[in-house]
Amino acid sequence: MASNLPAPEGIENQEPPTAGAWGEWNPTEDSVRSVRGKHRVAKQRGGLARSSTVLGVGVIAAVGAGGIATAQDRPQVAISMPSLPDLVPDGSGVGITGDTVRQAEAGSEQAAGAAAKAGIIPQQSDRRADPGEVLRNRILQQADSQQAAAAAQAQAEAERVARETATQEAKDKLEAARKAAEEAKAAAEAKAAEEAKAAEEAAAAAAAKAEQERLAKLAGSYSLPTSAYTLTSHYGVAGSMWSSGYHTGLDFAAPTGTPAKAVAAGKITSAGWSGAYGYRIVLELEDGTEVWYCHLSSMSVTSGTVSPGETIGRVGATGNVTGPHLHLEVRKGGSTVDPLAWLTSKGLNV
Repeated sequence: MASNLPAPEGIENQEPPTAGAWGEWNPTEDSVRSVRGKHRVAKQRGGLARSSTVLGVGVIAAVGAGGIATAQDRPQVAISMPSLPDLVPDGSGVGITGDTVRQAEAGSEQAAGAAAKAGIIPQQSDRRADPGEVLRNRILQQADSQQAAAAAQAQAEAERVARETATQEAKDKLEAARKAAEEAKAAAEAKAAEEAKAAEEAAAAAAAKAEQERLAKLAGSYSLPTSAYTLTSHYGVAGSMWSSGYHTGLDFAAPTGTPAKAVAAGKITSAGWSGAYGYRIVLELEDGTEVWYCHLSSMSVTSGTVSPGETIGRVGATGNVTGPHLHLEVRKGGSTVDPLAWLTSKGLNV
């Protein structure tokens, strides 16, 4: 195979030796050793492999340095030059044979076919595919991507709406439960208030009934001090006519001789003249309460025990008076109390 390499410097005008003049040339390690500092090999730019360049440079260097070297006394070495299609530079300085390239291409085609079956890349039967087909495939891929994105967006929107709906439903249920609890509480409070009111009314009715029963029972035990009377001066009324400065009893104005009766069972502890009170009878009841009958015209009972309603004297105008009346005083523990309130508490309608 003829070489297109340029001749090294210093040997441009030399004629290549003929086979007849040289005989057979068998280069050895010494004869192909490169000459340092004198000859420079031009960098190959093309399709030749670096191994071919090195071999050619060694041959030219041997010829330029020592001329034609004979190697009749050395064993013959056969040299075979690889053809150009079998050497493909791989960019790393190491030659790759054509078989290696074909094996790599076959592996690439198998990998591409597997990827196309898996849906990663579209299968192409020819490396030089139609540009229109490539564009169509890209458009289809973009459409699929857009459809997938739209489906994902629609699903996300549906999930968002579902979450919002569930949240609103939960809020509505919570609000309904709260309102129901408030209504139940209000109903319970109203019922409790009604029951309390009914109980209070029932208690009041029971108390009133008990009071009526008590007064009815007392009515048989107590009696009004006189009859056919008119109340004239009440307890506590202030005036100069009374030595204490106020009225200490209750006045029952009645005609002279009207009977004065025992208000309850008791005993007569005092009967006689008592100054400004005129004729007075003191009746002591079983609980120690004293009842004074004053201004009497006469005294029927002056000692001993008496029964409720028994006549013990007569209404008169003795003592410090302006007219006939019964001055009734009620004393507890030595102090006066309102006779009207006391008689009422005993069930008497004064």
